[in-house]
Amino acid sequence: MPERELTVGVGAGGLATADMVLNIGPQHPATHGVLRLRITLDGERIKSAEPIVGYMHRGAEKLFEVRDYRQIMVLANRHDWLSAFSNEIGVALIAERMLGMDVPERATWTRTLLAELNRVLNHLMFLGSYPLELGAITPIFYSFREREELQAVMEEISGGRMHYMFGRVGGLRDDLPVGWLGRVSEAIAAVRRRMPDLESLLIGNEILHARTRGVGVIDAKTVAAYGLSGPIARASGVDLDLRRDQPYLNYAELFAPGGPGRVVTRTEGDSLARLEVLLEQVHVSLDIAQACVDRLGSLPAGPVNVKLPKVLKVPEGTDYLATENPLGFNGYYLVSRGEKTPWRLKLRSASFNNIQVLSELLPGNLLADMVAILGSMFFVVGDIDK
Repeated sequence: MPERELTVGVGAGGLATADMVLNIGPQHPATHGVLRLRITLDGERIKSAEPIVGYMHRGAEKLFEVRDYRQIMVLANRHDWLSAFSNEIGVALIAERMLGMDVPERATWTRTLLAELNRVLNHLMFLGSYPLELGAITPIFYSFREREELQAVMEEISGGRMHYMFGRVGGLRDDLPVGWLGRVSEAIAAVRRRMPDLESLLIGNEILHARTRGVGVIDAKTVAAYGLSGPIARASGVDLDLRRDQPYLNYAELFAPGGPGRVVTRTEGDSLARLEVLLEQVHVSLDIAQACVDRLGSLPAGPVNVKLPKVLKVPEGTDYLATENPLGFNGYYLVSRGEKTPWRLKLRSASFNNIQVLSELLPGNLLADMVAILGSMFFVVGDIDK
C-alpha cells in the first residue's frame, strides 16, 4: 500500500490535496535488479525522489581482502555482470603497475579486443531492454541476435558467457584458439551488416521519441556535481573518455588521429541522447575491435602471459587506476602491505554515481516519465550494491 503524508494543501479549483509517498521497488519490473525508489507525488508529478540501495549488497570489497590476487580476478567481474571482462582488466592493470610488470604485446592487444567486444555486448543489452521498458518488445529480439553472434566468439576463447574469467595478472589465461581471429572478424562483419535492422526500430521511431525527447535532461553542471561518467555524461556534452584522455592497454594508438577510436557525444542531455550515444558507440567499438583483430593477425607468435611466482605478492604501497568501462569510470584504489592479499581494494563503480543523480533528476517530472528516465540511466544494480 502506498504511504500518505499528512501534508495537505489546496489544489486547482479549491480541492484539498495530499502528497502521496510511492515506493517503486525493491522488486519492480521497471528496474534492472533490486533497486528501491521512494517517490513523493503531488498528483501525477514527482516532488522528490530518493534512491535507496543495498538490497543485494555483494560485499565485493571485503571479499577481496581475504583472497589472493589470482582469486580476486575470478570475483572482480561480478559486480557489473554486463561488463565482466572490463572489470577483470582493471584489477589486473593496477596490480601489474604496482609490480612493475610488463605484459606481452599479444596479451595487451587481445585484452583491448575483448574489452571492446564486451562493450558492444553491454550496449546491445540496453539497446534492447530500454525500448522494452517503454512498451516495445521487438528491438530486444534484434539486439539479442547480435549479442549471440559476439557471445559465440567470447565463449569460444574463455568458456564463459557472462563471467569470462579469462584475464590474469600478467596477461591472459590461454593463447588464442586456432582460427579464432577469423571467426571474430566474421562476427563483427555480421553485426555491422545487421545493425540497420535494429537502428530502423529506434531512430525516427515517433513513439520512442515522444517518450524520450526532452525527458530527463541532465546538464553538464549536474554531471560534474554528481561525478557522472560514461555514456550518460557524454550525452550531456561532456567530452571525456579515459581511453583517449588517460589511455591504458593499446588505446593511445587506437585513439590517435586517424585511428578508429573517437568519442561519441551529444548536447541535448535527455533520455533520447543517452540512447543515441549507446547506439553510435556500438559502431565505434566494432571499428576498434576490427583494428585489434588486424593488428593481432600481423603479430608473430609469442607468449600471452608472464610467468608468475607460486605466491604472488604486490609490493607495499598504494596506487589508483581508472578505466573507461562500458557504463562509465571504474576506479581501483589498491593498498598493499606486501602480502599475497590486498589490505584494501576500493572500487569506484560507474553505476553508483550515475544512479544518485535521480534525486535531482526526477523531481518535476510526471510519474509516467519515471520509467523512461530510470531506464535511460543504464545501470547494473550489482555495480551499485558492490
